Formats: sequence, C-alpha cells, structure tokens
Amino acid sequence: MTHLPDPDRQSQFYADVLGKRLLAWVIDAVIIGILTAVIVPFTAFTALFFLPFLLFVVSLGYRIITIAGGSATFGMRIAAIELRNRDGMRLNFAEAALHTIGYHLTLGTIVVQIVSVIFMCASPRGQSLTDMVLGTAMLNRRSR
Repeated sequence: MTHLPDPDRQSQFYADVLGKRLLAWVIDAVIIGILTAVIVPFTAFTALFFLPFLLFVVSLGYRIITIAGGSATFGMRIAAIELRNRDGMRLNFAEAALHTIGYHLTLGTIVVQIVSVIFMCASPRGQSLTDMVLGTAMLNRRSR
C-alpha cells in the first residue's frame, strides 16, 4: 500500500515532472563537475589519473547528502521537484543512499538505463526503475 498521491485524481503532483527531472539532472551534472574541478587542484592534480572514480565519489556524496537533507538535490530544488517514499514522506539518509546507489547502478548499463527511461515515460507516476524498486516517486514540490 502506498500513500503517494494518486496519479489519476491528483495529477498536479506529477505534471511536467519528466521534463523537470531532465533539467534537474543537467543542473546536478554541472554542479558535480564544478565540485570535482575544485577538488582536483587539492590533490596536486593527481586526481586526473582517476578522474572517473573521483566523479563517481563526488556524485555519490552530493546526491546522498542533498537528498537526505531535503529529499532533493540542488537541481531538483531549482526544478521544484522532490523525492517522496511510499509513505509520502521525505527520504531519510538510508533511503537517500539506497536511491543514489540504485541510480548509479542504473547508469552503469545502457540497457538498464533505457529501461529506466521507458518506465519514467510510461508509468502513471513517472517512476524510474530505482523508484519502482524502492517505492519512491518524484513529485512537484508543494508551495510553501
């Protein structure tokens, strides 16, 4: 049983979320790139030899910390969307970590990534593969 808004009766929670997810992803990729570029000189530029690993670690840390802190990365906040768990609550640290790990596993294989995008486009709640496994959903942020 889920306490997420019903996509048929409360469609405003899911309106335009797919496009906003893409915008948030681009913003977050830029932020992660900038954070990584700031770190590189502090390693006497040796980080350039393991740059993909550094990008992975920065992305992992950035996503877990920001999602656990407000159920959204900075890109998601700018796009006015947030992740909610199956109870309709914000994600805690463990859920944020699981979601981030699932996200990175999805990115690791092109076939799984394509399946995840198809799920986002076709599912009533616009859930990715990771969202479906964890029971989470991306919603438009409520006005304050």
